Amino acid sequence: MQQLIDSQRNGLVKTITGIRRCGKSVLLMNLFYKWLINQNVTKDHIIDISFDDLDHETLKQPKDFLDMVKSRITDEGTYYILLDEVQQMENFVGILLSLMHKPNCDIYVTGSNSRFLSTDIVTEFRGRSQEIHLQPLSFAEFMEGFEGSREAAWREYYEFGGLPQILSLKTRQQKIAYLSNLVESVYLADLIERNKIKNDEGLRDFIRILSSSIGAPSNPSRIAKTFESVEKKHITSETLAHYIKYLKEAFVIEEAFRYDVKGRKYIGTETKYYFSDMGLRNSILGFRQVEENHLMENILYNELRSRGYNADVGMVEIMERNPEGKLARKRLEIDFVANQGSQRYYIQSAFRMDNEEKAAQEQKSLLNVPDSFKKIILVKDDIAPYRDNKGILRLGLFDFLLKPESLEEW
Repeated sequence: MQQLIDSQRNGLVKTITGIRRCGKSVLLMNLFYKWLINQNVTKDHIIDISFDDLDHETLKQPKDFLDMVKSRITDEGTYYILLDEVQQMENFVGILLSLMHKPNCDIYVTGSNSRFLSTDIVTEFRGRSQEIHLQPLSFAEFMEGFEGSREAAWREYYEFGGLPQILSLKTRQQKIAYLSNLVESVYLADLIERNKIKNDEGLRDFIRILSSSIGAPSNPSRIAKTFESVEKKHITSETLAHYIKYLKEAFVIEEAFRYDVKGRKYIGTETKYYFSDMGLRNSILGFRQVEENHLMENILYNELRSRGYNADVGMVEIMERNPEGKLARKRLEIDFVANQGSQRYYIQSAFRMDNEEKAAQEQKSLLNVPDSFKKIILVKDDIAPYRDNKGILRLGLFDFLLKPESLEEW
């Protein structure tokens, strides 16, 4: 909401993107609309069109739409043009380009996949658009609408996710049915139709494999081998690379790249894939692999992204003696290297750290980072923030999730 407010009248087309059902339409057509009214913008200076509304079917034709807009603009004041699901309008890129020539039009649009953003908007507009990406509710936002303790909210959140509609459903059966229907009739159907996928069963198998291995290093070649050994099916790594691309375009998954901290370069062999919503991921697996420790890592990734950080998987190479006593190279992993401008944090996700051996294991990669940026271990336990004897900040899960400034505060 603040991004929308800050971007008023900046001469760019504001494109609100995000996974389906995350609240893009509500943000633009309800909350932002009401905010404009409260700022004394008169209703006749707000042109709001939802293109998935049959009442606006004729406006999908470019000429009819432009004629309507021209008839509504009667003075030199600012006109706010709010267009929901604009990709349903024919030649919508040309229409938006045409509207940009009108100096008193401030344009806001929604779209549900990154093809809408990257292929059409970015290419055609060449720096004349601004993406505002909306994610499912963060845990702090989820808590605002949840009736119960934060522990109960956490259990609901890691199992059913943060799509806003979940908060209005009362029973477990209703939530499971809602998410299952979304996966099958909205997300999968959309992916298959939009990308003209013929092997839809192969796509479903692939998404299940990806869902069951969140947080594990992977790539299309490794997944293809899994298909051969587990599913007894042959799907080429090229096809799987296309499937990954389609899921990223629909904002279902994000890719975290591996970063060599000492060498200051990306390692392109394997990446990690995280789901944008835990409820969708769990529904894909029939709610059979709801493993709190892996889901916690995925939720921490999503939280960092929602705060505007780039989140890479850190790799630190050390020399260590093997069981035979010879020095050998060994790579240690840091769950997240979070970057935002000049800020950087090295973060480990530790579901439990209840003994010295586990603590040493989590500390090892952080202690081998050759710079002075803050190093943090996030633990599920409800602890008071403190720095251990190695200078590493230990921070409880709820302190991190519920306090937006938690990384900077301690």
